[in-house]
Amino acid sequence: MSGGSSEDLIVRMRSLARTLFQYALAESSIERAFRRHVHCERSVLRICDDLYDLSSYQRIFVVAMGKAAHTMVHALQMQAGDRFEGIIATCVDPGPQLRGFRYFRGGHPTPNQESIAAAEATLKSLGAQNENSLIIFLLSGGGSSTLEKPIDERVSLEDLIAMYRVLVHSGAPISEMNAIRKHLSAVKGGRLAQAAYPARQVSLLISDVPDNVPDAVASGPTMPDSTSVEDCYRIAARHGMIDQFPESVRALFRSRSLEETPKSDDPAFHHSRWWTVLSNASLIESAKDEAERQGFRVEVDNSCDDSDYVQAADYLLQRLRELRSTADRVCLLSGGEVTVKVTNPGLGGRNQQFALACGLRIVGENITVLSAGSDGVDGNSPAAGAIADGTTITRAKAAGLDPESSLSRFDAYPFFHGLEDSIVTGPTGNNLRDLRILLAY
Repeated sequence: MSGGSSEDLIVRMRSLARTLFQYALAESSIERAFRRHVHCERSVLRICDDLYDLSSYQRIFVVAMGKAAHTMVHALQMQAGDRFEGIIATCVDPGPQLRGFRYFRGGHPTPNQESIAAAEATLKSLGAQNENSLIIFLLSGGGSSTLEKPIDERVSLEDLIAMYRVLVHSGAPISEMNAIRKHLSAVKGGRLAQAAYPARQVSLLISDVPDNVPDAVASGPTMPDSTSVEDCYRIAARHGMIDQFPESVRALFRSRSLEETPKSDDPAFHHSRWWTVLSNASLIESAKDEAERQGFRVEVDNSCDDSDYVQAADYLLQRLRELRSTADRVCLLSGGEVTVKVTNPGLGGRNQQFALACGLRIVGENITVLSAGSDGVDGNSPAAGAIADGTTITRAKAAGLDPESSLSRFDAYPFFHGLEDSIVTGPTGNNLRDLRILLAY
């Protein structure tokens, strides 16, 4: 990447990082995934390695939840026709609604009254099925809050929201947060599968969790739960959550009264199948292919998944500098999510917080860092993430912006917005966790 001034090179590197992110999003679309994994011919529906003769079922019912719920149903219809009916619980504006489906606008990252209504409607509909029914579950990130109902009636909606806020701000990895959600929910941790029994069930997952814990997607409503009540007690104690929980939830923990979730030997799972059709690995692979086409030596390092954002910034930048000693142009890709323990939050999210932390560590270096969420949303801001390079801090100070203060106040969005370095996509209708792209030249 020679030729032109140093300033031109910096601009091109920022542009290239954005291009890699947009390319990865496009290549990892739900429509493309369904074209690969779902097919219907003469009423025989193929889902990955399974075949379902749709004419053999008295009723076929679809339950879709999460940020990608509407998009997944639309993709299913594109492959198999508009023969389906069911429930869609999502937190994003779906645009024109699909015929035959009831829509619920659930909350995210905390539930709302529509989340409760969606759960109650789903439980009622599933309870009406029998062994001659086929239930197709379409699960994606955000499903934990968009379809929710406490298993204990003493936990009000207000208490539920307060509990979710404690989890979100705790700094705990998503798999640990979901372990607690499962055990307090009437629909999570396999309990929707129990509600649908004895119907035949198949779940398609757009995964926003580590690949080794698929039952954490939307808090695993249709899968055997790999976590236990003892895990919940340990997680809550480790992160100091119990005293922060509302009284109704705090009482359940102090009396150790959480109800155990269904495990793999439960009859509800005897006629159930689960397929992950997209995950963070899909996003990484697409970005890797394009970066290699652009002439970069590419490495993938996901070892800081669920790490504190400061530790992740230090680790990945050190790794990038090591790679730079082996080639002229290197690209380090990192997937998953970093954690941020928020106190008195400003406007921003974990991706912008990570990018700003990197910006403070690469002043004057020929390094570009992009961090963004594939769902198009980063925390409580309008951005998906941000981009930083060796000029970020200098440009910010010239513009009267204070990077250290922005970082300490968790207020990274105004900082990057002021530099026109925010990544703004709007909600993508997909959720494959985050992508961090680090370039050095």
